[in-house]
Amino acid sequence: MLFVISLILIFIIFFSLLFKKVNIPLILISLASGMIFGSDVLGIIYFDDVWLTKEIANIALIFILFAGGYGLWDKKSEIKPVFKISVFLSTFGVFFTALFSAFFFSFFSGWEFWESFLLCAIISSTDAAACFSILNSNSVDKRLTSIIKAESASNDPAAIMLTTFIIHVIGGVSEGYTRYIALTVWQMVGGVGMGIAVGYIGVFLFRRIKELDISYFYILLVAIALLAYSAGDFFKASPILSVFFAGLVIGNEDIPYKNMTSSFAEILSFIANTVMFIMLGLLVFPKKFALIWELGLLLFFVVTFIGRPLAIIISSFFEKLNIREKTFLSIAGIKGSVPIVLATYPLSVGMDPDHKIFNIIFFAVTLSVIFQGIPIAGFARMLKLTGNGFKKTINMMQLVNIHDTDYELIEVYVDEEFYRGERKISELSLPMGTTITMINRNNSIIAPSGQTVIKAGDILFILTEKNKIKEVTDIILGKFENK
Repeated sequence: MLFVISLILIFIIFFSLLFKKVNIPLILISLASGMIFGSDVLGIIYFDDVWLTKEIANIALIFILFAGGYGLWDKKSEIKPVFKISVFLSTFGVFFTALFSAFFFSFFSGWEFWESFLLCAIISSTDAAACFSILNSNSVDKRLTSIIKAESASNDPAAIMLTTFIIHVIGGVSEGYTRYIALTVWQMVGGVGMGIAVGYIGVFLFRRIKELDISYFYILLVAIALLAYSAGDFFKASPILSVFFAGLVIGNEDIPYKNMTSSFAEILSFIANTVMFIMLGLLVFPKKFALIWELGLLLFFVVTFIGRPLAIIISSFFEKLNIREKTFLSIAGIKGSVPIVLATYPLSVGMDPDHKIFNIIFFAVTLSVIFQGIPIAGFARMLKLTGNGFKKTINMMQLVNIHDTDYELIEVYVDEEFYRGERKISELSLPMGTTITMINRNNSIIAPSGQTVIKAGDILFILTEKNKIKEVTDIILGKFENK
């Protein structure tokens, strides 16, 4: 078994390398790998344990959502201008997408409304991993990119809670809706509260152990994520919301080794995504697609071209977005891991004995990744929404100092795709206390002086005060001509 697992992982790596320029996201590669090694293709692994898949997927979601909350800390300058619409999309937008899609799916398919509502709720959220990996490698308008990233990083809890609520309603209508509405309210309020509380406990502990080796910070990060989930679960609140807000709180506080722990959280999320996608791929029997492909196509169509566009229109009512921007936001609602995980929920409670819902969701998500994710840059160009000058311009690096400091070590990339020309360092007039410590040019390191010439394509490593990061970046990039 270990040999087969190693083969699957190696297959994923080389498949990713082979199709790197096509921007095929991890979700599709991992799912395809699971399906290829599964029972219906090569037949190497026979796997149909829904309960085990659901449990492992839930554990994976802990680290995926924790990293999603944590990862918003370094994007505050991008998220703040689009905060309102992003919050609306990640909450009410999820509900409207599911509701509108359910009406049309029920009408065209003949399914009962509540069954249609469950199906559409499962697939109502967008995927952070897919959106981040695709958008980060394409020059899409910065404002739209920020909206999509903020939404996709925070809308999974709403989809999970809505799906759970509908399953409860379908399974226990005789007990009335009031109990479930009250439970949902408590899950939201309690989940957020638990997450914030555990997050600040984590911040306190991180600061208390600052004299320890960095390895202990990684252990504590895992412990805090697990504590947030278990606290929410113990108090019957939403453990998913608890995990997300715990990550959000810690990510927005100054703690020792901030960037290193952020990178570790991203690695955990990446590994969790990979493992989860492989298992979900193994769980699928592709031969059954012949029985559900029409319903899968219909679901993809109503969610992509009816449900989400209507949700975008409502969510952007007080936001200044033109028709091209709204169209792109509708198209960019890429689906991913969480809908497939949520599709195991009806399976685990006996509501989907023939795997019909699971297979429909799987098929629709695959269509979304292929027809929305891969050509996303082409959609942006067609709508004239490509950005300029923001890609790969600035990254935080770890300034290894366990004590408080007003300085940050940053990385600024003079992207040759957007800039041209050259400038001497002495011509930049950088603020007092700012130093360019190193230049990476074509993977060669340059120790700079005042007479050193900076060229398009250079990566600059700069030590500066935290409150001057934007000023320094603007000064440097402002000295170069836009292409």
